[in-house]
Amino acid sequence: MKLSQIFKGGENKRENRLALKAGSYSLMVSALVLAILIVVNIFVSALPSSMTKYDISATKLYSITSNTKVVVNSLDQDVTIYWIVQSGQEDAVIENLLSKYEALSDHIKVEKRNPDVYPTFAQQYTSETVANNSLVVECGDRSRYIGYDDIYLQEADIYSYSYSTSFDGEGAITSAIDYVVREELPQLYVLEGHGESELPATFSEQIEKDNMEVNSLSLLTVDEIPEDAACLIIYAPQSDISEEESEMLSDYVSHGGKLLVMSGPVQDGSLDNLNSLLDKYGVTVTDGIVVEGDREHYAFQAPYVLLPDMASHDITDSLIEENYFAIMPISQGLTVGESSNGTVTPLLTTSDYSYSKADAYDLETYEKEEGDTDGPFTLAVSIEDSSGGGIVWFASSSFLEDMYNAFSSGANGDLAMNALSSLVGQSEAMAIRSKSLNYNYLTISEATSSLLKTVMIGVFPLVYFGIGVYVIVRRRRLQNEKS
Repeated sequence: MKLSQIFKGGENKRENRLALKAGSYSLMVSALVLAILIVVNIFVSALPSSMTKYDISATKLYSITSNTKVVVNSLDQDVTIYWIVQSGQEDAVIENLLSKYEALSDHIKVEKRNPDVYPTFAQQYTSETVANNSLVVECGDRSRYIGYDDIYLQEADIYSYSYSTSFDGEGAITSAIDYVVREELPQLYVLEGHGESELPATFSEQIEKDNMEVNSLSLLTVDEIPEDAACLIIYAPQSDISEEESEMLSDYVSHGGKLLVMSGPVQDGSLDNLNSLLDKYGVTVTDGIVVEGDREHYAFQAPYVLLPDMASHDITDSLIEENYFAIMPISQGLTVGESSNGTVTPLLTTSDYSYSKADAYDLETYEKEEGDTDGPFTLAVSIEDSSGGGIVWFASSSFLEDMYNAFSSGANGDLAMNALSSLVGQSEAMAIRSKSLNYNYLTISEATSSLLKTVMIGVFPLVYFGIGVYVIVRRRRLQNEKS
């Protein structure tokens, strides 16, 4: 045997030992990494989902608002949420939401009730047909049933002949928790006897959802406003109140009462006695209807359908942050002056190009004419009386109508509910908006679609195949060179 062959054989044995050693080392490292990953996975799986899942959805579908946190963190009673669902039929969004409630407070417990195992469980709470993923919230003797249709809302869009779907799980659950732990509900009184309109359906539903009870009240039949009145609502009166009623309302606010007024121009007569409630705070009401001269401050090519600027306030901040706009149709102009009886904060204001036309419902043109009153005007104010009472006044009777509320994407209703909640003192009840589940789809042409198919199905696989062949050939060449 040649000496070169002996040296070569020894060199090969060393290379084999080194390769074996390197392979053993790699195997040990791989085993160690795998063990660490298993331990980390077990640890993470033991954590609550609120710490391991992050919400990157555009509508924050998997997040909860600060309003809910206020309600839940203040709990001092145990609340049980029964999740009525068959095994394997759990809704992932509802499951994630319930886990967040459980993580927020030790007073909240979620329990599943499979209707196959407990067929009569739901009957003690409701007579309705109970669908999978319905809920029951219970605390002591009080309970509220939340149907699946109350969580996933469907509303018809009469303009596009389609349905829009939204998720209102948080709003429904938080409202139910607030209801079952509350011993007494705030009492609202709605003034009647002056041709007032009924509260719009959407607004009434929101009041009920926020656990406030509504009563009717005629000041002609009482000596004073009931002591349990959390707030008195005046909605769209068509005739004026009497001087006696005006004095009763003024005295009510001066002694800490709360007043929510939605009053615009009327077709016949005026509302001098009602509007006089604003006089002591330096606010005057301009006769007529406000018309906008700035195209960016009105909607639908109608200069009387106003898009006012919103000032920062507890009532408006949530809308400003989400870039919502209130729509104020057929409004009177308010002018804010000096006041020694309280603090007046303008909420909605028109542009400098607005003006008020005194003819109101008998307009022949929206163009500015001689005799029109120059703006800008305030369209809504929040007043804090020095006694602790308060008034929120909207200078439109129409802005809460379901049509205008829909046009504003619900901003009008939220604005009114925020005002009501602020007056009643339930800041945590300020509107929790349902979250839209309608997605925007990317539409591409047929040519672009064909190009993408060719690239994804044909080009990319061939490129990866070519790279693989190149790597294999190169490795074999290097092995041959060493041998």
